[in-house]
Amino acid sequence: MRRADQIELVDMSAEALRRRMVHGNIYPPEKIDAALASFFRAGNLTALREIALLWAADRVEEALLRYRHEADLRPRIAARLARAEQRAAELEAFTACLRDELERLDALPDREDRCDAECEPLAPPTSNTGTAGQEGERWRTAAVACSLTRDGLAERTTQWHQVLDGATRIGIPDGLRLTLPAERTTAVASLAAAEQRCCPFFDFRLHLDGPAVHLEVRAGHDGMRVLADLFGPTDRAPTTP
Repeated sequence: MRRADQIELVDMSAEALRRRMVHGNIYPPEKIDAALASFFRAGNLTALREIALLWAADRVEEALLRYRHEADLRPRIAARLARAEQRAAELEAFTACLRDELERLDALPDREDRCDAECEPLAPPTSNTGTAGQEGERWRTAAVACSLTRDGLAERTTQWHQVLDGATRIGIPDGLRLTLPAERTTAVASLAAAEQRCCPFFDFRLHLDGPAVHLEVRAGHDGMRVLADLFGPTDRAPTTP
């Protein structure tokens, strides 16, 4: 049986099989009583059923192991897991952006009319405590070091170049401001979140502006060269008031 290409197991309880015997579905009537009293006792049938089920389960496990080896499932599963984690990170980053924008909208003063020249711009909330300010700018004192491997760094650089293709670059104090179509917000937020984890010396800020999204990237003095290599040179210098 182990050399068979395919085996079909029809499972049935001992009681059901004995009832089929009594009804004459298996043996002729003159042999039914002798069969039920000898080989087809309930104990024998139960033991044979358990053996058959265990043997079938063993064959299924062997087939699964062989399929896993031949199909090389691990890279496929790892790739799908990576895509799922990336989508989860994108969704988390996008949710955070939406939450920030909602808080900014809720902080706007109530007006019955449209905003006019007398409206004052809503500035981001500032903290009065020194500790909060220090926590918000840890990137200024973080070491200029990346935790990615060489291959990981090359892949990340390619991802940035793809998502920032065609972006307008303007120099700002300590960094760079890139303007992109709003459709790329999710991809930009996901990459920024991933980059912050491996390169904490970068500071990222996103601003949704109608059909556009603005990404501001800052770094300390020692990290400016890395910033320029990764995000490109500025198209024009920052404007001074």
